[in-house]
Amino acid sequence: MDKTVRKIVQFIGLAGVVAVGIWLIRTYGLDVETLRVRVKSLGILAPLVFFGLRFISVVIPVIPGTAFAFASGLTLGLSEGLLVIVLADLLSCSLSFYLSRRYGRALVEKLIGPRFMNRVNRLSQQHLEQNFPLLTAFLMTGFFDFVSYGVGLTKTSWSRFLGALCISIPIAHTPAVIVGANLLEKRQSYWLLGIALLIAFGVALITGILQRKGAASEERSP
Repeated sequence: MDKTVRKIVQFIGLAGVVAVGIWLIRTYGLDVETLRVRVKSLGILAPLVFFGLRFISVVIPVIPGTAFAFASGLTLGLSEGLLVIVLADLLSCSLSFYLSRRYGRALVEKLIGPRFMNRVNRLSQQHLEQNFPLLTAFLMTGFFDFVSYGVGLTKTSWSRFLGALCISIPIAHTPAVIVGANLLEKRQSYWLLGIALLIAFGVALITGILQRKGAASEERSP
């Protein structure tokens, strides 16, 4: 994707998120219960919109997807919001892996641009296909979307990638949805927020350890 076009899309996406947030606050106020009732009245449309936005933000990573995780938890609640985000991430990462495996670097670079393609190339050289824990750890990081493209350029099997994805996505992306679900609650579930904090800390710790081990093993390899 052209750099100028990517910046325009990013600006429009961020402006859209801000505009929707302002509209919701002005229309329904900060009463989260009222907000959720109104969103529920939209039926299947609401979760489909959040699913689509999150899905696109992963396949074409020009808009920070974390905002959609927060918003999904805030408006849909914890269980439904988490389900929407996890399904969107699983399917979008699977598509990214498929596109990378099927069409190679040429198509991926058109989707994400040459600057981000350098990151994908570095990830594809991390020997992730040889280390399942390291692959899982990388998919828990904030650049899991680029990891999916990068792994698609390696010899990693589809089943191996899907296994790591199914482990990493529900764990790594739960904290953002939990925080969003409790953001405007009158009676916040502090134990849920505590769990979110522990999960985020645990993921960061485990990921850091595995990445250091992966880097050490890469230095030892000929």
